[in-house]
Amino acid sequence: MRRTHRLLAQALAASGAMVVAGCNKAPGPDAFGNVEATEVVVGAQTAGQLKAFEPLEGQHIAAGDVVAVVDTSALVLQLREAASERATSDARVNETARQLGVLESQRDIAERDYERTKRLFAQQAATSQQLDQAERDYKTLLAQIEAGHAEVRTASVDVSSNDARAAQIRDQIRRSRVSNPLGGTVLTTYTKRGEFVQVGQPLYKIASLDTVELRAYVTQPQLAQLRLGKGADVTFDSAGTHQTLPGVVSWISSQAEFTPTPIQTRDERTNLVYAIKLRVPNPNGVLKIGMPVDVRFTTVTASR
Repeated sequence: MRRTHRLLAQALAASGAMVVAGCNKAPGPDAFGNVEATEVVVGAQTAGQLKAFEPLEGQHIAAGDVVAVVDTSALVLQLREAASERATSDARVNETARQLGVLESQRDIAERDYERTKRLFAQQAATSQQLDQAERDYKTLLAQIEAGHAEVRTASVDVSSNDARAAQIRDQIRRSRVSNPLGGTVLTTYTKRGEFVQVGQPLYKIASLDTVELRAYVTQPQLAQLRLGKGADVTFDSAGTHQTLPGVVSWISSQAEFTPTPIQTRDERTNLVYAIKLRVPNPNGVLKIGMPVDVRFTTVTASR
């Protein structure tokens, strides 16, 4: 009998220990999600052969670094041609302006001669033929002057047109040097040095991984406890160990959606969920795009 009581006591103790262990078990994640990043595809802005192309997959590139250069030989020739045509048009403007100065002096003389001939004709001291000749000389000079002004206007338009064309070519030359738009890690390259590229052709894809975004889904009961700036612990597997990084809720969807597949909420029976995003610092790039993570919300709220 005493042995029976001892076995019963041991069983009760073991059962109690299991209950305590069950109570002390760490709660599961509040949500599950995947790592995302803002990806930028950088393309060519001019057509031509790639004389230089520096990006390598996995390489970190600073913002503003020149990473590719498109051959500008044809553009340089076009710029020289535009400069030559501009010089020719400018010379036409100057030459026509000089001729206009001479014609205007001759017009003044012809106008005085015409006025004098009209007075002499009125006094019957000049013939009608002389009057007609004086008038013809005066009006001819007026027509030549008007033609000269039209020539100056045309040549000036040509000068402006050549200036605009030269500016456009210089802009194309500037765009032939591809500058990296943001500091980040090269995810994919689409071309290589020596290839001919077209305007808008993708060259490489880059993303900033210093701080990444995490997209997760929560149920409506969870949504009532969330707000922008709320903290969270983001747990993931790396090199065979569990690591945790702090995150902050940066966006909450205002509309519900059907549960995505695979289900990424705590309650798999929930049909409608709300998407959220968390901003997570990513030291040393341990978080990779697409990596699955667990999210557990904390009571910490980031200052805004």
